[in-house]
Amino acid sequence: MASYNQMPEDVLQDRARAALARLKACDLCPRRCRADRSSGEVGFCRSGRKARVACYAPHFGEEAPLVDRGGSGTIFFSGCNLACVFCQNYEISQEDQGTEVDAPALASMMLELQELGCHNINFVTPTHVLPQILEALLLARADGLALPLVYNSGGYDSVETLRLLDGIFDIYMPDAKYGSDEPALAYSCAPGYTKIMKATIREMHRQVGDLVIDEDGITRRGLLVRHLLLPGDAAGAAEVIRFLSEDISLGTYLNIMDQYRPEFNACRIPELCRPVSRQEYARALKMAAEAGLIRGLAML
Repeated sequence: MASYNQMPEDVLQDRARAALARLKACDLCPRRCRADRSSGEVGFCRSGRKARVACYAPHFGEEAPLVDRGGSGTIFFSGCNLACVFCQNYEISQEDQGTEVDAPALASMMLELQELGCHNINFVTPTHVLPQILEALLLARADGLALPLVYNSGGYDSVETLRLLDGIFDIYMPDAKYGSDEPALAYSCAPGYTKIMKATIREMHRQVGDLVIDEDGITRRGLLVRHLLLPGDAAGAAEVIRFLSEDISLGTYLNIMDQYRPEFNACRIPELCRPVSRQEYARALKMAAEAGLIRGLAML
């Protein structure tokens, strides 16, 4: 049973109300823009009172334990609290393609994905729209939603906000984008990213622990971390690997991704204007394996 279905209804309602109240002077993410999103003002994420959804569908390109035969029920939100120059979904994250939806419409999307046989509801880029998600979850739960929820974020999250989700989300899937602050600021306009990302992942792991995969190979609960390898190891994989292996758990499921390609504004930065080489990817996998992080690693 999904965690939110074990939570008393009044507690879930209180969490939703608390999250919605924070839209008045928005401090949901570390940027703490203080925009009055409840009245339609926008901050860095360019989102107001309603969430914008770019698309939703069963997705078969996620990690295998999330997908199996039914797929991961992804809902892609428009806007983002990061500004990655290489974003491969820039039409959604930076150019804000999508449609504003109210709580009943968002709840209906969740229920439709469940009816299609998805194994989970996967909220992609949820950081800036958590109040809207919780508001819709109340309606979806009342109408029979029972799938575990996936929090699929860029890792630039507020621990205070994440604590509102304790006992609601079963699966956390953050990026650990950078191992140092210099590239985080240069490539994603994210001051203080590494300290924030580490606090984010610590809190997520505290809530759900290591990834739990059932006898059918499907994820039920836990933490899954992604690190997108950049050319020339520009993101600093070594520190990400050290942090996860030494400070989180050797049982951490880590997906080191090699699918980087120069997109959006990446080629304005010379070191980012090429794909990752096979040799660079192999070195990163070897580094992680030698640190003891073997769950989720690809085999070359």
